[in-house]
Amino acid sequence: MNIKHTLWRWLVVGHRWLGIVTCVLFALWFASGLVMMYVGYPQLTSQERLARLEPIDWSRVKVEPQAVLDGLSLPQYPRSFRLVMVNGEPVYQIAGIGWPVQAVSAADGRAIENIEPSDALSIARRSAPDAAPTKALTIERDQWSVAGTFDPHRPLHLVALNDADGTEWYVSSRTGEIVLDSTRGERGWNWVGAVLHWLYFRDLRANGPLWSQVVMWTSGVGIVVAITGLWLGIDRLRLRRRNRAVSITPFRGWMAWHHVAGIVGGVFLLTWIFSGWLSMGPPVPWERPFDPLRMQAGVSAYSGNTEARFPVAPNVLQSLGRHRGVEATFDWALGQPRIELKDAAARAAFIDASSGSETPLDESALVAAAPTLIADAKLVASLRLEREDAYWYSRRSKRTLPVLRFVFDDPDQTWVHVDPRSGKVIGWMRRSDRIHRWLFNALHSFDFRWLLASRPSWDALLWMLSIAGVVISVSGVTLGWRHLTRR
Repeated sequence: MNIKHTLWRWLVVGHRWLGIVTCVLFALWFASGLVMMYVGYPQLTSQERLARLEPIDWSRVKVEPQAVLDGLSLPQYPRSFRLVMVNGEPVYQIAGIGWPVQAVSAADGRAIENIEPSDALSIARRSAPDAAPTKALTIERDQWSVAGTFDPHRPLHLVALNDADGTEWYVSSRTGEIVLDSTRGERGWNWVGAVLHWLYFRDLRANGPLWSQVVMWTSGVGIVVAITGLWLGIDRLRLRRRNRAVSITPFRGWMAWHHVAGIVGGVFLLTWIFSGWLSMGPPVPWERPFDPLRMQAGVSAYSGNTEARFPVAPNVLQSLGRHRGVEATFDWALGQPRIELKDAAARAAFIDASSGSETPLDESALVAAAPTLIADAKLVASLRLEREDAYWYSRRSKRTLPVLRFVFDDPDQTWVHVDPRSGKVIGWMRRSDRIHRWLFNALHSFDFRWLLASRPSWDALLWMLSIAGVVISVSGVTLGWRHLTRR
């Protein structure tokens, strides 16, 4: 009996003292999560990037893609091979796995090794003729460009457009492309949104391993507080009331609010903290890490080209001017070189590099080639998705549709998604990713298709649960402060 009493006392004391610290974080997490529902972290979408590009001047393209590949002596075909206008000049931009992004002039074949601040300022003026940028500041990283995805482009040139929205652009010093943008409103709201929610402070986030450990340990302590709180709250409920006038809680004031709100929202508090903790590690801890080289090998085999080559008929490049394209992507599909040409509105034309004609791909041939995506596995199913489902979906920007889904029987039970128009592989999904979809996305963001389809029901539900969480947190902070001041 004494042992039980001692354990119970430690449970109460542990919840009280850990709660004093964590309830402040809980309150910030709930409030910042509401902001994140409507204001995302600054990023440059594909549509925004294309809208700011100039139409390609094909008359100035004197260097063919194959000459660029030969000059770079690449070990394999690059992951991304594009042509865009940069500061009035056609430029090839090349990226791959294991080597830095590179830029080569399509006018004279010279390697573009460094974009100066004056070049970045000129690029901004050409891309935003209605703005009035006056200065380009060279930075290594700041609060909005701290993520590792920008490492291949560092240092970055920060250009303020001096427009009504307070827009700032980040220009790559290696390729001259605009890689990020933000507005005054996005920056302001994200200080009380994503920065607080993710503990995404620049100096902490710049050290990736340290940031991960801080978030995981903080969330871990929060899980302990939520579990002990639920346990104590359920134990103190008056479920068998002989007198209807007797409250279900034995407490009064802030303690009553904390007790009742903790019972109502405690389960969701626990699932939110647990799913947030889970997001910092692998999709499923016991699964092996994803191998990008294995993926690249599968993509190369499926496209029908494993070498750094892209033959194109001499007259084809010059004939592309009729499309008013702002970006040309050189890729392979079914063993044939193809050019994907996008205009400023993100409309795409798919052109055979040999004939220059818009030739659609044979979908049955894409399905027939699917087994090459994973050489040591068997293709067990192929599906054509015409609409989003529980795994192929997005809350903000729409997913590519229709899409082909290829299902394999490898140890990872991999699904591969392919765009039937371009023949490109646009998504890999292992069993662990599908489990993670439910353990993180569903628990953390309530990303259920039936709920997202009936907004604002989704908004109302999250607001209601978040308010319950804020009540739990604020009442916990108040009780903790009173306890400390009494002591």
